[in-house]
Amino acid sequence: MNYKVLYRKYRPDSFKNIVGQEYTIKMLQNAVINDRISHAYLFTGPRGTGKTSSAKVFAKTVNCENPVDGEACGKCQSCLNFHNSPDIIEIDAASNNGVDNIRELIDNVKVAPSMSKYKIYIIDEVHMLSTSAFNALLLTLEEPPKHAIFILATTNVEQVPITIISRCQRFSFQKISMENLEKQIKYVCDEENIKITDDAVTEISYLSEGGLRDALSLLDQLSATGDEITIDSILSNYGSISTKFIKDLMEMVGTKDTEGIINSLDSLENSNTDYKVFIKKVIKELSRIAVNIKIGAYQGKLSYKQVKKIVFDFNELMNKININVNPYVLIKLILLDNYDDNKEVTLIKEPVKVVKEEKIVKEEPKKIIKEEPIVDKKEEIKEEVKTKKVLSSTKSSSIEELKRVRVNNCFVKASKESKRKLTNTWDKLAMNDSISKDILSLILDSKVELASDEYIVLSCAIEAQSSLINSKLDDITYALKDILNNEYKFIALTNDEWKSFANDFIKKKKNNEIYEYIDEKTIKKEDNTERNTEEEVDLETNIFERDKIEIV
Repeated sequence: MNYKVLYRKYRPDSFKNIVGQEYTIKMLQNAVINDRISHAYLFTGPRGTGKTSSAKVFAKTVNCENPVDGEACGKCQSCLNFHNSPDIIEIDAASNNGVDNIRELIDNVKVAPSMSKYKIYIIDEVHMLSTSAFNALLLTLEEPPKHAIFILATTNVEQVPITIISRCQRFSFQKISMENLEKQIKYVCDEENIKITDDAVTEISYLSEGGLRDALSLLDQLSATGDEITIDSILSNYGSISTKFIKDLMEMVGTKDTEGIINSLDSLENSNTDYKVFIKKVIKELSRIAVNIKIGAYQGKLSYKQVKKIVFDFNELMNKININVNPYVLIKLILLDNYDDNKEVTLIKEPVKVVKEEKIVKEEPKKIIKEEPIVDKKEEIKEEVKTKKVLSSTKSSSIEELKRVRVNNCFVKASKESKRKLTNTWDKLAMNDSISKDILSLILDSKVELASDEYIVLSCAIEAQSSLINSKLDDITYALKDILNNEYKFIALTNDEWKSFANDFIKKKKNNEIYEYIDEKTIKKEDNTERNTEEEVDLETNIFERDKIEIV
């Protein structure tokens, strides 16, 4: 097999060929020029950014007999025999992570190099070493023989003990910029006679997420057909999304085109596009829009506040999403929830009606004669809308009060045994065919935080989910009555809300305060039997797409 994959064929063999790490390379070259070689180095950073390649080039340069300006000459015996040198030892810590492997290394390090100035140990993915292996390496790393140099490389420096980090010179490798990636891809395409469009070069750079190795791997796969690489071939093969699609979708959010948003996300879901790629591209586009809004160059209908909220909502979604829930359902919720009304909801005590008054009669100055109230139809419609907003606000207030009361009452008789039993049952609900999919879609990603013989308190990572659960409390009680053998009263909280209630419980317990039962009849609640308008029901159906929800 003579073919060599592109990322191996174009692996740097000198400092000048390493892409996008100018500062780090300059520091390493200066160390060679000034003969200030440390005994231990730690290279950290994302995958495919040149850590291992830089370690090999540095090892080659350090052992070079005639380095020129911090660069290996490539002609001396050490440089020519570099790839077969017994004095350059590469260790993969992922498969050699035990204490016995490190003890063998320690015994070997005492032996002087056979043909080079230094014996150099390159330990890749060093964070995979076990605790005992790190402890065994510690003393040798602190006081190695003069002829030994350690170069540790890792993509996860957080898992490397601080005692190891403090004994090394640390160099952080950055993600390679889009500009540098595009330049290198074009260079490789020219060298390999690969036909590719500029849009395709940009898309490959974007999909590689700052890693040159990933970019060359994608290029290698796409070039296998021998045809010209276009943006369409990338989108169809790798589940990516075009920039135009993202821009059109953001315009739909600005113009409140609900049908367009849902249809676009449906087509995206059916194409098996990775939701993470989609979210990252949306955030990138929104950041561009935010800058344009601030400099006055944006012509669309999105506001800065709206853009900021969508970005934060998507960021929270990326951090908390559960694979049991269809991510595109939550993406729809976020986009539809971020319509910008630019109107404040104000509480109105009484509908105001426009009434025409007669002039005061001179004979009876104290009397005012009024006609029957003439109501302006347009004003009546406006007041009806305002009244609906007031009702919505009132409903929100009653839910907050219901949260307070139900959590309080659950604390009154809460027990660990009740929580344990219900948690076990809750975790198996997805396997129960008797529960309707619309109820399952609401509660599947929730967690039982507190339970008594009458109440269950749930927590949700996404605020939209807790709100939807609280809008269907009676339905959930009825649907789960037979399964749980009880008509439990439910309430859903966000994770932050639950933490707040839990902290209050701890404070009250320290102060010996006792929770007292509160009668729910004191809460002014809206009738739960009253259904949504036809429009709201249609929207809810579209958001959850009951036929498409997958139960894992």
